[in-house]
Amino acid sequence: MYPPPTTLSCVCKWGGPNSSQYNAVQFNITANYNLCDYVFFENSSSNPYLIRRIEELNKTASGNVEAKVVCFYRRRDISHSLIQLADKHAKELEEEKESPTETDLTEKQKHQLRHRELFLSRQYESLPATHIRGKCSVALLNETEAVLSYLDKEDTFFYSLVYDPTQKTLLADKGEIRVGPRFQADVPEMLQEGEADDRDQSKLEEKLWYPECPLTSKQIDQFLVVARAVGTFARALDCSSSVRQPSLHMSAAAASRDITLFHAMDTLHRHNYDLSSALSVLVPAGGPVLCRDEMEEWSASEAAMFEEALEKYGKDFNDIRQDFLPWKSLTSIIEYYYMWKTTDRYVQQKRLKAAEAESKLKQVYIPTYNKPNPNQISVTNGKMATVNGAGPGAYHAAGGGRACESCYMPPLCFLLDVLEEVRRGEDLPQSSNQCKLSQTAEM
Repeated sequence: MYPPPTTLSCVCKWGGPNSSQYNAVQFNITANYNLCDYVFFENSSSNPYLIRRIEELNKTASGNVEAKVVCFYRRRDISHSLIQLADKHAKELEEEKESPTETDLTEKQKHQLRHRELFLSRQYESLPATHIRGKCSVALLNETEAVLSYLDKEDTFFYSLVYDPTQKTLLADKGEIRVGPRFQADVPEMLQEGEADDRDQSKLEEKLWYPECPLTSKQIDQFLVVARAVGTFARALDCSSSVRQPSLHMSAAAASRDITLFHAMDTLHRHNYDLSSALSVLVPAGGPVLCRDEMEEWSASEAAMFEEALEKYGKDFNDIRQDFLPWKSLTSIIEYYYMWKTTDRYVQQKRLKAAEAESKLKQVYIPTYNKPNPNQISVTNGKMATVNGAGPGAYHAAGGGRACESCYMPPLCFLLDVLEEVRRGEDLPQSSNQCKLSQTAEM
């Protein structure tokens, strides 16, 4: 079901500078905003819009809607030293490309492109939803896409670095898109019959299982059953395992995990699929072999700390290790995470979060903002006023009213095409993206 549209009125004047003929033109705009939308926020009529991503929409006790948002920063928001670091990073990226495009840009395009750059942060804030002033698009910098494509699209921004407003640091985003020539496999030419393979075999992959082994599927399954039984017996002999798995059922379940099966199949492969030889390795002279994965190695307190860290940092395993589990290796934490996702506890938490998310707001409808802005472009005594914090000395994109920061307060609406159609008595365009809109315009 479509939301009720918001009506926007434009009072337009035509017929020459001395004409007194006015016509009112109305447009229907659907101002709805959803989770994960990138939006403009207004915090001051004299500053550029804030750019944020909506993470949550919460209704307050007073009935108002607040948006929990992820902060993106502009170049004007960070220090000069960090801007130099960002420019150095951009230059290095350009040098790595096989066909650099930066040199083909004009000075004006370079200037405009710099003002399309944002810096992601891990900072959240809550802002009134009524301060939303429209949607925009933000993307991780794609090395395979022409940089001019960001200028060709309206209200489109990009980022490649993460800014920490607390530590005042700038780091490369870990979410790199691994496409392009640097990430392509180098496939050698197919060897001709009788041609020698001169590759270094020690640097190639190693086969861990031979599907066409002499054993039947039944024999392999029987060997895996024996491996599970040995694992259950080994846990009965191990004191620490007896505490963690006090019942036979829990010990048998732990012995049936993938780590035991992988060890059994690897043992078979290493002994050329000789069952008697592989069985002797499962139960050596010192006692049965006990195989544990990260799920068994972690204590209950460590598991609780991991869940707390995951709630705070998400899948940022470096921060989880640094602040919560410094005695664990990064490999151990990542391995535990993927095993934890197979547990009943994870499934229960996922259901609870899904039920909680179902009860939350998913979208909000914001009435069109139509209050006059004192900083909108206007001509006063022959001088151009500021727009959204940028004076007449700044570059302005075609279309007017757009500051060099590439965002703007509600622009002056000239509606040339629309007025021409009105004068001819033709229908107005049905889609709002066929013309540029504003609150009130005078021609």
